[in-house]
Amino acid sequence: MAIGLPRLLKRVHRLAVQRRVRFTLKARQELAALGAGLDEEDACDVLAGLGVADFAGRLVSEGTGEWMYVFKPLVAGTPVYLKLVLREGCLIVSFHEDEGDPDEEVL
Repeated sequence: MAIGLPRLLKRVHRLAVQRRVRFTLKARQELAALGAGLDEEDACDVLAGLGVADFAGRLVSEGTGEWMYVFKPLVAGTPVYLKLVLREGCLIVSFHEDEGDPDEEVL
């Protein structure tokens, strides 16, 4: 288990329950394209339910230098790729079906 992962999950859960979650335009479009009828409220519920087993790693944003955290939960039976940044709230950067991007180096 990555050091600090329980603390990270606790923060993500708290922000999700408080609905202090924002979505990039790209993430909104990806969420709508999932086809499972999911909306932003459903995405917050997914965040609130993330577990240690869903964590896939982290990477540094080339644009901002911030850590981005990657999770790969099952949502309605579909493996999903979820990437987020923690600031004052939680910013969802990606939320789409997991396609296993081999070019992305996740630590």
